[in-house]
Amino acid sequence: MPHRSSASTASATSTPAPSPDPVMRQMSFLDRWLPAWIVAAMLLGLGLGRVVPGLDETLEAVTIGDVSLPIAIGLLVMMYPVLAKVRYDETRRITADRRLMATSIVLNWLIGPALMFILAWAFLPDLPEYRTGLIIVGLARCIAMVLVWNDLACGDREAAAVLVAVNSVFQVLAFGVLGWFYLQVLPGWLGLPTTDASFSFWAIVGSVLVFLGIPLLAGFLTRVLGERAKGRTWYEETFLPKLGPWALYGLLFTIVLLFALQGEAITTNPLDVARIAVPLLAYFVLMFFGSLLASRAAGMGYAQATTVAFTAAGNNFELAIAVAIGTYGVQSGQALAGVVGPLIEVPVLVALVYASLALRRRLFPAETTENTPSAA
Repeated sequence: MPHRSSASTASATSTPAPSPDPVMRQMSFLDRWLPAWIVAAMLLGLGLGRVVPGLDETLEAVTIGDVSLPIAIGLLVMMYPVLAKVRYDETRRITADRRLMATSIVLNWLIGPALMFILAWAFLPDLPEYRTGLIIVGLARCIAMVLVWNDLACGDREAAAVLVAVNSVFQVLAFGVLGWFYLQVLPGWLGLPTTDASFSFWAIVGSVLVFLGIPLLAGFLTRVLGERAKGRTWYEETFLPKLGPWALYGLLFTIVLLFALQGEAITTNPLDVARIAVPLLAYFVLMFFGSLLASRAAGMGYAQATTVAFTAAGNNFELAIAVAIGTYGVQSGQALAGVVGPLIEVPVLVALVYASLALRRRLFPAETTENTPSAA
């Protein structure tokens, strides 16, 4: 699971690890132990939320788009290095790939919400608040952490940036309509209890503009100005290796704060958390492997198939939490379901990064190590 712009990589003279993929032997110390760092960050956050009085009030004293300012800073730090790596002059190639675009749109906006609706009703028929929270999570397509997971799995960075942008546009246009459909219309057609579906259009727009727009603009300007000043070779071989690790620092910082905010709710309701976790786990696994196989069947190579799979499996839990809190309140079951989302998503998608790399040779045998994306 290489972070291709990490400050250091494994020495070429070191003893190779017992891995079928030589790329995995080039991981930095930070990348190699990433799952351990994430678990430690989650535990630290939960502990802080339980033992530090008034921490949640302090963190939420200032917000950006209904998200705590410190968490917002962590998200921006997390996304900026990944977006600074994108070769924006290649995005036209991605948008012209109708197969890639159509597959991603269908998986994200038809299959994903429908699958979460089915799983939520199948596993939580007697818990309407948690069920509604899960459906909201399913509607919030990923526009943030997917860039980190995709980069670690050697996916197509340019494709990821374009698909994230497409998800953002659809998020603004379709979130409210899909929420109304899945929480009111479809349950009514099926004879199931309906749920209020009042969402703030401007809250969604603000979330997309802040958490994607700012780092996207910063990443684009950094590459353009950096290459113009010193050339692509310097930018990709000297500058990016120094900038790259900050994506993971931002990720770990965000996880600590996020779990600190909801530490009490999570630790005092373990059985509820477990019930919410089961359909989430099923969702992430089914969406990832289903999308990976669907992309392979559509004729995509490893890099693009992996990108489609991660963008389809991940969810924008920042937006889901903001919508749940804004609509139902910070202490609501809907908000708790949103918070449990990253509790399950983060370690599962980290595991799927390893799974993706391990399956590369089996699912894409025609591709060699030289076919993987550039280490830039």
